[in-house]
Amino acid sequence: MSYHQITAAERYTLSLLQRQGCTPAAMARVLGRHRSTIGRELRRNAKRYDGYYRADVAHWYATGRRARSRRNQRFGPDTWDLVRARLAEQWSPEQIAGRFAEQRVLSISHETIYRYIWDDREHGGTLYTQLRGARKQRRKRYGRYDSRGRLAGKRAITERPASAEHRTCVGHLEGDTVMGSPDQHCVLTLVDRKSGYTMIGKLAERTIDATNRRTVQLLRTARRRTHTITVDNGTEFHGYKTIEAQTAARFYFATPHHSWERGTNE
Repeated sequence: MSYHQITAAERYTLSLLQRQGCTPAAMARVLGRHRSTIGRELRRNAKRYDGYYRADVAHWYATGRRARSRRNQRFGPDTWDLVRARLAEQWSPEQIAGRFAEQRVLSISHETIYRYIWDDREHGGTLYTQLRGARKQRRKRYGRYDSRGRLAGKRAITERPASAEHRTCVGHLEGDTVMGSPDQHCVLTLVDRKSGYTMIGKLAERTIDATNRRTVQLLRTARRRTHTITVDNGTEFHGYKTIEAQTAARFYFATPHHSWERGTNE
């Protein structure tokens, strides 16, 4: 069985599950992972001073180790001189990687070359100007606005009542769905902005109907009054009006002008 590294989304789910007091074995069942994988993740990436697992810190630890690994240090100045020479001849990263592999000169992926080019650009370099249609080649990266889920008539996050914006009372939730690995497991989370009370439910599939059913079930089971639910622009929340009709919740959606990160929209 091939091993897939823990993703940022899975780390976020782990932090929520730990907050609920779940055991590593229970966390593993939710994510579809082996419990030894979860145990190793918690041991290696928990906060050093208190042992508490936080998703953002854990991801920072993990990416830092990968950046320092030998595998990512095997490409030295001589390698990049070869790449630069081909770029100057208007070769694309795909052509460079393919020709090097064919001639057994070097084993390097076109994605690695692209990362090198964009890193060079961030430091003031001009390698990107040698790409043919550079803008078309570059894929959307983290930190960019997620354009999925365009829905007419949805309420923007800026329209939320002040009590939700400033967390002055309970009953204002943030909702999200998190995919596990290998994209066969999905959980819905509803977190109270003030108290941190968390509701988690597994989804059979990441669809509007499945999300609606689980959301209504969680809200009714919790028996806590819900005023608002803030979500991102995911298409699984497009059926929000059905939830509003069955509960007292009122939905609001994150906008391109807000950095949508759970618990940080102030």
